[in-house]
Amino acid sequence: MTLALFDLDNTLLGGDSDHAWGEFLVSRGHVDAEAYRIANDGFYADYRAGTLDIRAFCEFVFAVLARNEPATLKTWRDEFMAECIVPLLLPKAFELLAKHREMGHTLVIITATNHFVTELIAQRLGVEHLIATTPEQTPDGRFTGKLAGTPCFQAGKITRLQAWMAERGESLDGAWFYSDSRNDLPLLEIVANPVAVDADDTLTATARERGWPCISLR
Repeated sequence: MTLALFDLDNTLLGGDSDHAWGEFLVSRGHVDAEAYRIANDGFYADYRAGTLDIRAFCEFVFAVLARNEPATLKTWRDEFMAECIVPLLLPKAFELLAKHREMGHTLVIITATNHFVTELIAQRLGVEHLIATTPEQTPDGRFTGKLAGTPCFQAGKITRLQAWMAERGESLDGAWFYSDSRNDLPLLEIVANPVAVDADDTLTATARERGWPCISLR
């Protein structure tokens, strides 16, 4: 089956779910507002600049998960979905997903944002397969605050995707990948059909230079 791969934040969504999760935690008083906002904004700026220390960011984000009970976190996530994510859903993103579904492609969201935050978003978008950065959990479901495996970021997306394909007997033959970010250039460069979506300046310039399609879902 041909793979249709999609970045999530600022690609299928009209915003960044990772940054929005931090803003949600601040707005609800679940974290120290001033310190958390400054750190969250700083990490997001680094991400946009292509200089993010993904392991430091994971440590920052996962600390909140580790401090709270899973049931509490799921309640927060439900509120976050309704209040912060639903407004970011893009009709044209649903149309694009439907087009690939009609073509018989296997749809996959592949995102640096962690699995806890993105799991319900993928479900809402109707995409069965999600490859995301994974926070470590204990057998009883509590988060440890540690990273499990390779972060799904930059070249790490290729590592995670290759492992997923090996498990399922899939390949990149004819694959599509849609992304907005310079951070996804490693994966964009190895698929047959790379597409820049509402892309940052670096990716836009690269796409034009290489003749990749540039589209908008906004």
